[in-house]
Amino acid sequence: MHKFLLFILSAFISLTSSANKNNNNTKMVASQIPVASLPADLTKVDTVTIGTGCFWCTEAIFQQVEGVISVASGYAGGYVKNPTYEDVTSGSSGHAECLNIVYDSSKVTYDELLEIFWQTHDPTTLNRQGNDVGTQYRSVIFFRNQRQKDIAMKYKAELDKSGAFSNPIVTSFEPLTKFYKAENYHQNYYNQNGNQPYCQYVVRPKLEKFKKVFKDKLKKN
Repeated sequence: MHKFLLFILSAFISLTSSANKNNNNTKMVASQIPVASLPADLTKVDTVTIGTGCFWCTEAIFQQVEGVISVASGYAGGYVKNPTYEDVTSGSSGHAECLNIVYDSSKVTYDELLEIFWQTHDPTTLNRQGNDVGTQYRSVIFFRNQRQKDIAMKYKAELDKSGAFSNPIVTSFEPLTKFYKAENYHQNYYNQNGNQPYCQYVVRPKLEKFKKVFKDKLKKN
């Protein structure tokens, strides 16, 4: 399926090559990241916000991608201000666990990040990833502008049409209104808690599979 997704990916590269960046958003994002981590051309800095179930799993994956500058675990898509982890996991706040990914678009494209998104979780199970059940674990793309929405929806339509998955994709597309960064102990979780059972038996297998399938997209260091 990896080769097929690459084929679909190439069909959308042209849609992003001439896209305009949101300068205000770029400046805001750049101000929160160490200067040494940023590319010289700040117009290449962009952000994508996605939900793939438990953020512990896919945070570790996207941290390995060449061109990704930072990954923050957090919450979006709800109606409670400043939600806590307990609010979100109870399912009462409406938020989804998600990742805010800042990246250098000259090294990795939005399309490539979508490809990784589709393959590193099950986008066909409604409000569920494995044993994690509830709207807080929904598969979701929080689009920041019409361009992100259009590309993601076309990608989904092509995947459904191709039969790449045995069941229809149920990923939702929601406008990003506010991203709340999760508590500090959730950040960089796998790297700091790799010996814990959840990391060993759930996160690590996903990370190892990702490294095998996407070895051409891994950071060089």
